[in-house]
Amino acid sequence: MPQALSRRSFARASLIGAAAAVIAPRLAFADAKSVAAEIAKLYGDRAMSAGRIKLDLAQIAENGLAAPIGVEVESPMTEKDFVRSIHIFADGNPAPGVVTFKFTPDCGRAAASTRIRLAQSQNIVVIAEMSDGQLFSHRQDVKVTVGGCAG
Repeated sequence: MPQALSRRSFARASLIGAAAAVIAPRLAFADAKSVAAEIAKLYGDRAMSAGRIKLDLAQIAENGLAAPIGVEVESPMTEKDFVRSIHIFADGNPAPGVVTFKFTPDCGRAAASTRIRLAQSQNIVVIAEMSDGQLFSHRQDVKVTVGGCAG
């Protein structure tokens, strides 16, 4: 005959179930569609051009826990012609948006670097928004060999 569930056991099981319901959706990984959806939230269906973006990111990341990334956008950075923002997206991480850098003409250069966590081999997408509204994009595939978010 099954044993009756105590209030303490029921409370513990309920707490574990609630925690799993909150955490489980975050364990899912982004994909190309979710990256496209995030970009569409920012820019709708505006046209994007290639060029101007220089991405410094190894094609093979030996440690996905801290992959160095550098980005620079060719721009005179004057009051009339400057880079407003650079967005970096990843289609294999839990969230598609990785980092956003904002710039003003006072920055002098539209360049930034950081380390990002790469959960698995994936595409990195960079979008640069110019002061006149032009958008530039660059995409690079990165193979992750060890580490990453998922181990």
